[in-house]
Amino acid sequence: MDLLSSAHRNPQEGARPGAGIMSNLTSHALLSTDSLTLRNVHCGGECRHRSVEECASSTQLVFPYRGLYMRHVGNDQVVADANHVLFFNAGEGYQVSHPLDGGDSCLSLSLDAAMLAELAPAALMSPGERSVFRRQSQRIDARAQALVALLRHNLDNGTIEPLEAEALVLTLVCRSLGPRTSREPTSTHARRRLADRVKVLLASDLSRRWTLAEIGREIGSSPVYLTQVFRQVEGMPLYRYQLQLRLARSLDTIGRYDDLSALAAELGFSSHSHFAYAFRQAFGRSPTDFRRSTQTHTAKESDSAPPPVVVS
Repeated sequence: MDLLSSAHRNPQEGARPGAGIMSNLTSHALLSTDSLTLRNVHCGGECRHRSVEECASSTQLVFPYRGLYMRHVGNDQVVADANHVLFFNAGEGYQVSHPLDGGDSCLSLSLDAAMLAELAPAALMSPGERSVFRRQSQRIDARAQALVALLRHNLDNGTIEPLEAEALVLTLVCRSLGPRTSREPTSTHARRRLADRVKVLLASDLSRRWTLAEIGREIGSSPVYLTQVFRQVEGMPLYRYQLQLRLARSLDTIGRYDDLSALAAELGFSSHSHFAYAFRQAFGRSPTDFRRSTQTHTAKESDSAPPPVVVS
């Protein structure tokens, strides 16, 4: 499954040889300049088992915003969900599988090589290779998720100028690759796999109000152990990880709801006020203000925008 090289061609132009498995993938360019290309990519997710191995055509940063999939490089695997940015290195073989129904959607970003070398911290890159990432993924914070949503909504709606969009993309890259979320993996392979299973379980039903005992029964682990392992692997408590997934989903769907109480209930929040408080704490503005910004955004408004579009 060549998510990235396929993302760089018009679906109407035909697939490369052997890419029949990608017939359920579509993409379109949101922004294309001399420095970068940003595409919106959707996959139907019919491939439940590992796909055939493919190679990315260029180094890319991929920001999932809907659904979930697994990315496999050799014996290493990572969960691709809205809490992470994935790194696809040019020429690196990988496979993809979809443990859940519903497919996935993501923003795929290709940067000019010189720009990537300037923006990416040396600690994230392979020694002597300024365009090769050392690992498959990294967790991002809520403000980066807000930038992903603002870019997608405003570029889709045609309510943002290319120059401003480029600036927001660079802010997103800096935010995603910066020290807030950069951390060296310290857990064992087995513990990372356990955390992956928890992530898939949480994503399978974002509205469910899980208890630790229920998660433990599903995963086959004691509540205490899985809580400790998850925090060690992800650097954050399990409940906060679930909250960030729910809020990321709200960024994706908020424009479809006139009644935000219905959205809050669908995502498992106890009330509209609970949802609104969590949203403001994460993104620095109310759900109503954020929805308005994706519908009537202008360059002038961006100059005074709340924290979601500012690296602080």
